[in-house]
Amino acid sequence: MIIIGIDPGTNITGYGVVKFSGNNLKRIDSGIIRLPSSKSIHKRLEIIYDELFKLLKKHKPDEFAIETAFYGKNVQSAMKIGYARGVSILAAVHNGINVSEYSPREIKKSVVGKGAASKQQVNYMIKNILGITDIKMKSDESDALAIAICHAFRLKRTKSVRNDWKTFIEAFPERVISN
Repeated sequence: MIIIGIDPGTNITGYGVVKFSGNNLKRIDSGIIRLPSSKSIHKRLEIIYDELFKLLKKHKPDEFAIETAFYGKNVQSAMKIGYARGVSILAAVHNGINVSEYSPREIKKSVVGKGAASKQQVNYMIKNILGITDIKMKSDESDALAIAICHAFRLKRTKSVRNDWKTFIEAFPERVISN
């Protein structure tokens, strides 16, 4: 199964594409869409849509996961992220892809183990989970991969019939620390 994760923004939009099979996760592609600040918000939204549409056509993901809107003190920023989320979701819908949404805390908790993890902790864990040693990632890129991985973990968890420690360890052996 191929999953694309999107970290929406009107300055930078991150994307991460992973292949999820059994217990294996593999990075297929990831990066950022840098949006020129000299362009109007309308033009930047068009760029996000067009670039994501191309990525969706190229990778043909089965699932699309996106971060929910972050509610901060700045209403204008929250609205702009909402616009970026909207055009991102529209690109997925126009490609017939199922859309799932996750809160920032839920994403961080699924990959780091705590919902208040820092950007650096998320970046470190993403590289660790995917076995990446040779790529320096921007936080928007690692966040997008974290979103895709969060969705993969969620899909795996919902397929598990029993909800006990033995099942968890069998399903996620890479998340168990042994001495």
